[in-house]
Amino acid sequence: MNNSLTSKAILVTGGASGLGAAVVMALHKAGARPYVLDRQAPADGVPWIECDLADTRAAEQATRHLTEQAGELDGVVTAAGIDTPGRLGDVPAETWERVVTVDLLATAAVIRAALPALERSHGTVVTVASTLGVKAVSDATAYCAAKFGVVGFTRALAAELAGSVGVTLLIPGGMRTAFFDGRDEQYRPGTDAILNDPANVADAVLFALSQPAGCAVRELVVCAEQESSYP
Repeated sequence: MNNSLTSKAILVTGGASGLGAAVVMALHKAGARPYVLDRQAPADGVPWIECDLADTRAAEQATRHLTEQAGELDGVVTAAGIDTPGRLGDVPAETWERVVTVDLLATAAVIRAALPALERSHGTVVTVASTLGVKAVSDATAYCAAKFGVVGFTRALAAELAGSVGVTLLIPGGMRTAFFDGRDEQYRPGTDAILNDPANVADAVLFALSQPAGCAVRELVVCAEQESSYP
């Protein structure tokens, strides 16, 4: 049987929208205590700190502040993610680097800051990669670089923290969220695209977070049955 998440404190990056918001909602339903790092406010009543994850030092500081506010920390879910698709020569360098910073470097920064608390609680980390972290496509060099990096980072972290902190790599496919809003039409899913419900992916996150002591779910691929970017 899985451990109960009741009253456990879980930090969620990007918890105001998309997958992060779905995870926060699922945690609430499970009786957990979600805490959020985001640039926008999450659902009413959820403790949060406004933070631009492109500033990794600020992300570390905000993580420590939320941990102090929670009094403990039982889990971290790095759900924040951005993308600006386009050919390498067409995407401004600062935009390209921001994608890599938010999606990869901030993932490491938040986990680094949370580690002392997670080691005390023997907690769990769930990192969010992508099917584009295992399959590369054109016009996505920044996103693929970042998500391939999350895959490698998480696998190395699992080896490093084995026995002290649970580590799960989540590889989701496309979801019905605002992630694709604001893109050029060529980079948006078509009207016939089959995308997964983020609530389904959030349930997988809770499954990983609720494993009993001594058991870790190392990797999860969760996508619509007809996902085109996996395998």
